[in-house]
Amino acid sequence: MAIQNLRTVKQISAETPAFTEASLRWLIFHKNTNGFGACVRKIGGRVLIDVERFSEWVDGHEQPAAARG
Repeated sequence: MAIQNLRTVKQISAETPAFTEASLRWLIFHKNTNGFGACVRKIGGRVLIDVERFSEWVDGHEQPAAARG
């Protein structure tokens, strides 16, 4: 993990409008059951998201073309 890859929830939401702050916070809250914990770093009281791991997490949740219809 490179420090320049870390972003706040607000920064990720601004850079990736498909993910609202609320949706990111939901993912963080449920990180132990949805695999999102690999993307999250908590330093003090601040929650940061590793953008590289976030991108990998999103890629891992893509549905195969046949399943999309």
